[in-house]
Amino acid sequence: MATDQSNSKPTTLNVTAISAKNGASTIECWQLASPFKSSTQPGVSGASFAQLGKAGGVSYALIPAKFDGGLHNAPAVQYVAFLAGEAVVSTPESQQSAIIKGGKDGLIIAADTKDVSRLGHDTKYPSGEQTIGIQIPTVDGKVPPHTVLYSGPCRKRDEP
Repeated sequence: MATDQSNSKPTTLNVTAISAKNGASTIECWQLASPFKSSTQPGVSGASFAQLGKAGGVSYALIPAKFDGGLHNAPAVQYVAFLAGEAVVSTPESQQSAIIKGGKDGLIIAADTKDVSRLGHDTKYPSGEQTIGIQIPTVDGKVPPHTVLYSGPCRKRDEP
């Protein structure tokens, strides 16, 4: 996440992305193009927000403790906001992995759909507690405008 040093407010949002290159799933740190703005909405006026785009078919997932999601492709280009628990995502062909903890650092984007990735990614939920996630598909399966910052998951200092 980039910040405005004069007031310590974030200027852009970085998210760990499960994407694909040359038909293989990969994990990257993306900086989303939509900047943070100051809200004028009553109740959160003055707070920072970043527009993630239009969504469709949002779902709330309750994933059992120690669940193995197996090898799969993202069903659609979608944000996943993990609210509780933990997910460990790995990519078999690039041999990368990311540990996603539920809570303020729990937002990722999954974009390794069948049309761009042969095998997809593997997801395990090793926590002894239930993992809760909100799946937020983008409208028309569009990947949000972004810049790839580097290969691998975003580091904590890069996230809001």
